Amino acid sequence: MTKIYHADLWGSREDKYRYLQEHDVTTVEWTEIFPQSPFYLFCPQNTDLLTEYNSGWKITKIMPVHVYGFKSHRDHYAIDFDANALKHRIDELVKISILDDPIYSSKHHLGSWDYKSASQELSKQKDYLEDLDLCAYRPFDNRPMFYSSLIMDRIRPALKRHLFKKNNFCLVCSRQISNLEYNHFFVSDLVPNDCLISNITKESNHNFPLYLYPDTTNQQGNLFVEKSPNLSSDFIAAIREKLGYIPTPEAIFYYIYAIFHSPTYRQRYAEFLKIDFPRVPLTSNDKLFKDLGAKGQELVDLHLMKSNKLNNLITKIGGDGDNAVTEVTYKPKEQRVYINKTRYFEGIAPDVWEFKIGGYQVLSKWLKDRKKAKRTLSFDELLHYQKVVVAIKETMELMEEIDQLIPSFPIE
Repeated sequence: MTKIYHADLWGSREDKYRYLQEHDVTTVEWTEIFPQSPFYLFCPQNTDLLTEYNSGWKITKIMPVHVYGFKSHRDHYAIDFDANALKHRIDELVKISILDDPIYSSKHHLGSWDYKSASQELSKQKDYLEDLDLCAYRPFDNRPMFYSSLIMDRIRPALKRHLFKKNNFCLVCSRQISNLEYNHFFVSDLVPNDCLISNITKESNHNFPLYLYPDTTNQQGNLFVEKSPNLSSDFIAAIREKLGYIPTPEAIFYYIYAIFHSPTYRQRYAEFLKIDFPRVPLTSNDKLFKDLGAKGQELVDLHLMKSNKLNNLITKIGGDGDNAVTEVTYKPKEQRVYINKTRYFEGIAPDVWEFKIGGYQVLSKWLKDRKKAKRTLSFDELLHYQKVVVAIKETMELMEEIDQLIPSFPIE
């Protein structure tokens, strides 16, 4: 039978070249590996915990309906920081069919996009501004968008059906990652962009709505009376067997969200989280289920910016001058992040500053996007940023509390 061996080499380029000059295929220290179904990985994997991890429920088996985030392929045009600026841009577009503005494309860097056809179709709509709403663009960074297939290339119809202007929220996670740590979990009650938690291609987020809304197109809405939980019947049977009853969809969601924010869970199953959808261990301990659910609900409220804790600011704004974001410089000793030469936020501890969701260092990313756009922060933006600092600090504390609630892994 064929045998498979593996070796890797870490270090500087010079060290690698030196090693390769001194060794050949016969002197390299190879490790025999045994690729297993379904991934057949050609690298070593610690499989000691694989059976334990696989006993959990894959999130796709719990919430079967899921979809990628939307892609506009022209974010600079379809999304903005300012809803009025976006509305003005779309109003201009609708008038092009009459004005035939020859510089519109170059003005907005539209390339080969057939904006005139979009203009003609939009002009036929009675109220085209119904497609204007907020989207979840980056962590804690919701922005106005024009959510129309005439403007965007991939709106993901399922997102529009289940999340656009709906009373709902969704779990956001990645199927696989390139980073060393899996912290790719978030929640949104808005339509999520495909790069909400990471802009690395293989880390594009999948979105699992808690509720499914009936299809109102082609009069199919008559088949359903109201929304239904996005929970499989097999999972419902399994959790009823574990707990002796069926919790509410929200209670299940909060429990799952808490599990995914356990530092021990992320570390213990790191090898497996990198390569496929996360799995959820179920408990037969009703108290543990409810206690974890309570923590999960707190996290959801924080991440949706709905928690009352966000009003207890822990930072101050200092320095002279305006609030133009021309630099993003963090000074750990002073616990300050400067947005220009003189203005700064003070009271941001190093671990809060470094906190990541998915591929983003949240506090840095939020400011750098505004630096790139040459924005001057408004009062509301200054306040929002300070609330994000609170949300991150509270999240870190809740993650530790979740670990303290869980007696041991595997969860029983």
